[in-house]
Formats: sequence, C-alpha cells, structure tokens
Amino acid sequence: MKELQTVLFLCTGNFYRSRYAEAWFNFHSPRSGLGWRAESRGFRPHLATETLSHHALGRLSACSVPADLTSRFPARLEEMDLIEASLVIAMLEEEHRPMMQEQFPRWADRIRYWNIHDIDRDSPCHVLPIIEAEVETLIQHLLSGHALRASKNLAVEF
Repeated sequence: MKELQTVLFLCTGNFYRSRYAEAWFNFHSPRSGLGWRAESRGFRPHLATETLSHHALGRLSACSVPADLTSRFPARLEEMDLIEASLVIAMLEEEHRPMMQEQFPRWADRIRYWNIHDIDRDSPCHVLPIIEAEVETLIQHLLSGHALRASKNLAVEF
C-alpha cells in the first residue's frame, strides 16, 4: 500500500496549468492534514517553451509557494502514471479528452476533467486563481471523504 495517495494533474505541455496545480496542491495538502501528494504530466511536453511557465512561477512566488513543490522538468504522460495515481484530473475536457482517447483510450472515461483554459484562451491572472480554487475545493472533498472513496486506509480505485 502506498504511504500517500496521489492526484495526477494533466495538461498538454506540462509547464503551466498542471504544474501550477501540482505545486499548489503539494503546498496546501499537508497544511490541511491530507495524506495526499500531487504529480503532473503532459501529453506533449516537447512543446514546452519553459521549464516552468514564468506566469506560474511568478504567482507561486507572490503567494510564497516554493516552486520546488512541482517537478523540475515537463514530463510525458505514460500509462504507468495513470495506473499508479489514485485520482487523475485533466485541466480541460475539450482539449484533453481527445488526447486521452487517442493515447490512452481505456482511461478516457476514468479520469476527471476540469474546465481550465490555456493561455491562448484565458489570461494567467484569471486562470491561476481558478486553479487555486479548484485545488482547494478538491482538498476539502478529499478531506471529507466525498471524492472517490477517499480514506486513510484505502487507496482510491477506479
């Protein structure tokens, strides 16, 4: 049995939305007493133009959240990541469901999808607070046991 359960955040390049969600979750989860950690991956990390988005980095710094609470480099999603995660959340259904169906079809209906647009459709000053609110709501749901059979003694399964 894993010591900590894992939420896996997904986005396209794994350098902006999913990495920000990962760091925000990893900062707030232990402070709330939740025995979970976050990781993040991308469908196309080769598209990343930065190791970590300067928008995400700036907001983390402004909120006193250490940037090292997220992975060092963008990483590609592999099936083992899906298998090992307790909960998987993709940032934008209209963008990421087709990628899941193409690359991991048996998982496409087994993950959660949020509605958080990328920088081409919405500004970071709007998106990053939405990610914060979604992550904080997720933590509260996990604490209350209302998210996929969350329990200290039972790994979440699909």
